[in-house]
Amino acid sequence: MTDTWLAPAQRHAPMVRIFHWIVALLVLVVFPVGALIKFVAKDFQGGFYLIHESFGFLILWVMLARLAVRLRHPAPPEPWLSPFERRASEIVHRALYACLILQPVLGFLMTNAYGFPLSWFGVVPVPSPLGAAPGLAPYLKGGHIVVGWLILLLFLAHMAGVVRHHLIKRDATLYRIL
Repeated sequence: MTDTWLAPAQRHAPMVRIFHWIVALLVLVVFPVGALIKFVAKDFQGGFYLIHESFGFLILWVMLARLAVRLRHPAPPEPWLSPFERRASEIVHRALYACLILQPVLGFLMTNAYGFPLSWFGVVPVPSPLGAAPGLAPYLKGGHIVVGWLILLLFLAHMAGVVRHHLIKRDATLYRIL
């Protein structure tokens, strides 16, 4: 299928598409900022943490809304996919959803466990369900790091699928989310 024009029934629901691209943009901000924090001069780290934590917390809420919308609007059929491709796509998407919800929860709990309550965008104080827990903080940090790398690997798998379907197979997969 090389036709770039898809009927509405073949595309994801508009809110699914909107949430997809909002999360993609937020992740493209949060991941590099988080990776760079330790390399930034101490005077600037506070700003990097504020951006990373605030946008990360925003990802949590957007992902929860995205999940609710996605449950209400399942993906349209993709008859051009093989059973293997369909299963691989399902696994990557479900893992991304799970990781993109788990990651901000781990980050939020970790910063609280280290004794730093979240002030969302420096304006809205977010109460901690955990409070300071220095013994637990390193484990939450380890989980946050592992899930971050897992998100990167899943993102790369997702992008490999996009490239394969759009440039090699030349099917309509990409146009469903645009």
